[in-house]
Amino acid sequence: MAMEKAEQDRLKMEVAERALALVKPGMMVGLGSGSTATMWIRLLGEKVQRGELKLGGAIASSEDSERLGRSYGIPFTNFEETKSLDLTVDGADEVAPGLALGFALIKGGGGKLLREKIVASASKRFVVVVDESKVVEKLGRFPLPVEVIPMAEPLVRRELEGIGFTPKVRGNKDGSQYITDEGNLILDCSGVMIEDPAAMAKKLDGIVGVVEHGLFLGYAEMVLIAGEGGVRERGR
Repeated sequence: MAMEKAEQDRLKMEVAERALALVKPGMMVGLGSGSTATMWIRLLGEKVQRGELKLGGAIASSEDSERLGRSYGIPFTNFEETKSLDLTVDGADEVAPGLALGFALIKGGGGKLLREKIVASASKRFVVVVDESKVVEKLGRFPLPVEVIPMAEPLVRRELEGIGFTPKVRGNKDGSQYITDEGNLILDCSGVMIEDPAAMAKKLDGIVGVVEHGLFLGYAEMVLIAGEGGVRERGR
């Protein structure tokens, strides 16, 4: 098992290095989250720290990613000062390629889906880095995260059950409820294979009390996939 993890980490590093090559001096970058994106942030930070790369600025999709970036001296900005990002590199929990709307993703396994989608929406290029275990023909094996206002959780849960999902409030290891960076709850929704991601996204967008959901449709321009044969690149 240790060897398997070591091999997986090696492949993730290979993908992170490929994504690092996309960063050019002066760029405004979005820092994603997840294990592979974290490796990319470290590689990026090391280049900045050594003085080999000067960035225009960065915006992170999570507080953890921002802390990591700042520890290397990456300069940070905000959307008041910066209208758009040149490049964002982020992970995903599931990737279904080859759809009419481009790649369909499920994100939010780490609980950062709202900020991740804000950063993705402001990016000229959104590149996803994953290992091949995340690539699926159809979304839905991984529970779909839905971020909800705490007051509305019972109402939203019933709406989701009506769609066919089995929603479960996300918890922490100590038994407490998981609270997002913005103070909301997450319902992890299982039991539905998503035949039409666009139609499902529209349904979820129409539920009052839903802050955001983990369906990312058409954002990704490129997916870098780590596998036994090396890194595969899939374009839109």
